[in-house]
Amino acid sequence: MPWVTRGIREGIVTSHYPHRSDDYGPSFHATVRVRDHEDTVELSDDDLTTVIERCPTRAIGATRGRFTVDRGRCISCGRCVMARPDIFSFEHDIETAQMSRPLLVVPPDPDEVDRLPELRAELAKRVRALRRSIHLRHVDCGSDGTEEWEIAALTNPIYDVQRLGIYFTASPRHADVLLVTGAGAAGMLAPLLTTFDSIPQPKVVIAVGSDAASGGMLAGTYATRDGLADEIPVDVFVPGSPPSPFSILHGILLAIGLIAPQHNGEARR
Repeated sequence: MPWVTRGIREGIVTSHYPHRSDDYGPSFHATVRVRDHEDTVELSDDDLTTVIERCPTRAIGATRGRFTVDRGRCISCGRCVMARPDIFSFEHDIETAQMSRPLLVVPPDPDEVDRLPELRAELAKRVRALRRSIHLRHVDCGSDGTEEWEIAALTNPIYDVQRLGIYFTASPRHADVLLVTGAGAAGMLAPLLTTFDSIPQPKVVIAVGSDAASGGMLAGTYATRDGLADEIPVDVFVPGSPPSPFSILHGILLAIGLIAPQHNGEARR
C-alpha cells in the first residue's frame, strides 16, 4: 500500500487557511494592481490610449488622471504589466473577493468603501440563520471550464472545505449558497433562475470568476450577458480567470460572515 508510506512521509498537507495565512509566494499572480506611485508617471494622450487599449477586456481605465483596473473584467493576461511595469504589477494576495461590483475596481472609489460596513451588516443579518453547516450549489452558465476545476479542487485534501463545515449539494432545495460561473450564456439563464428560486431563504449568491462578474472576453456579445448580477442578485464577487481555490474559499467565507471584507489590499479580520 504505497499510499500509506506516502502519507507518513508527507504528513498533513491540508491548509490551515483561514486560521493561518497560506501564502502562495511571490510567483503567484492573483490579480493586477496599480502601483502606489502611479500618479508620478507622466503619459501623453497617445501613450494613455495605448496603455488602455492593450487590455483585451477593457479592464483598464483612467479617472481623474489616475489609472484604474477593473478586476471584474481583468483576466490576468499580464499584457499591461509587461508593457508598463512602472504602472501595473501583479497582486499576490489570495483574498480578492468583494461584496459589491464597484469594489472590484482598484484603486477603489472612497464612496464605495464607505458603503462596505452597510453591505456587510445587511449580509451578516441575512446569513445569521445559516449557523455552522453550509451547503453549496454550483451552476455553470457558460464557463470555459477553468473555474470548475478550481471549485472541484476545494474538496481535495489540500483545501478540504468540509473541515470548515462547507459541503456541496446536488439539490438547490438543500442549498444555502449558490456559486455561479460563466459568462451568462442565454440558454442557461432559465435554469439559473429556476435554481435561484428553488433555494430557500436566506440564500447567498457568489459570482465566481471574471466571466460571471462582467462577461469577460465574451462581454457584449449576442449570446451572453455583461455579468450575471443583471439576472440575479449577487452578494459576493470573486475575480480572476480563473480565481484560485483559496480566492474562492475566501469568497465563501466572506459571504457567510466567517471572515471580514478588505479593500486597498489590507485584510481585516
